[in-house]
Amino acid sequence: MLSERRLQVLRAIVQDYVGTEEPVGSKALTERHNLGVSPATVRNDMAALEDEGFIAQPHTSAGRIPTDKGYRLFVDKLAGVKPMSAPERRAIQNFLDGAVDLDDVVARTVRLLAQLTRQVAVVQYPSLTRSTVRHVELLSLAPARVMLVLITDTGRVEQRMVDCPAPFGESSLADLRARLNSRVAGRRFTDVPQLVEDLPEAFEVEDRGTVSTVLSTLLETLVEENEERLMIGGTANLTRFGHDFPLTIRPVLEALEEQVVLLKLLGEAKDPGVTVRIGHEIAHEGLNSTSVVSVGYGSGGEAVAKLGVVGPTRMDYPGTMGAVRAVARYVGQILAES
Repeated sequence: MLSERRLQVLRAIVQDYVGTEEPVGSKALTERHNLGVSPATVRNDMAALEDEGFIAQPHTSAGRIPTDKGYRLFVDKLAGVKPMSAPERRAIQNFLDGAVDLDDVVARTVRLLAQLTRQVAVVQYPSLTRSTVRHVELLSLAPARVMLVLITDTGRVEQRMVDCPAPFGESSLADLRARLNSRVAGRRFTDVPQLVEDLPEAFEVEDRGTVSTVLSTLLETLVEENEERLMIGGTANLTRFGHDFPLTIRPVLEALEEQVVLLKLLGEAKDPGVTVRIGHEIAHEGLNSTSVVSVGYGSGGEAVAKLGVVGPTRMDYPGTMGAVRAVARYVGQILAES
């Protein structure tokens, strides 16, 4: 375990390096921070931190910079989440409150996160598997054609056309709509198949084929594979950090083009807390010079998806964690009210 004083020295090195982009020397540390010890003592502490792999010397006669291990300790022990100011919170709320539907919420969230953090923002659409049914609407388009509209608790709207095997009257359609919503409204998607399996038997024999066809379309909608969607923005922000990436920024940009990689980066949405992965903790080789700060969002206590940012390891972690958490909170409120 590092002594409290060496932890303070590490914190000062991280803060200075993130702020100045320059390797940090002992003289600068003692001048800029009230460490209460001599430059010689700070040099000894820096030597110990280097021996233990928390800081490194990028080249001879330079100061020191944090390593992935040093950033990890800083995030775990030394960095509080920086709260957003009242004007910042109001700006977030005002920007997101203007959204008209789920696509607009996601698009606005991506733009807002990229602007607040000056990093690459990634927002995952709410997953259908973790959603509940808010309402199922059935609209007659022709005697044997129905539009099925599924509305989820996260504001997602899915529409499907159903070609029925026989004409289906308005009164029968209204009956099906009422019976269906009484069973599935407010229920998890995963529970719906069992809740509706005997529903056709409640109808006249000649209508059961149509009821079964409508239910089949509903169940297909619930389990579609293409639910894992996300939106990315602010990629141009990375060009400001060219010198933070070894050799070239290209591997980072290539990795960010792969949706599967980004979904893995965000991780499972079950964990609603702020997660920080740094440098070589990220399995994808092209992203070993980056850090990912992500958090779950949703209506109620459980996360239905994740959002976050990708940037260089030389990142303002407290500010980024605060921004990501604040935005997720507002997005969750919007989904709950939508």
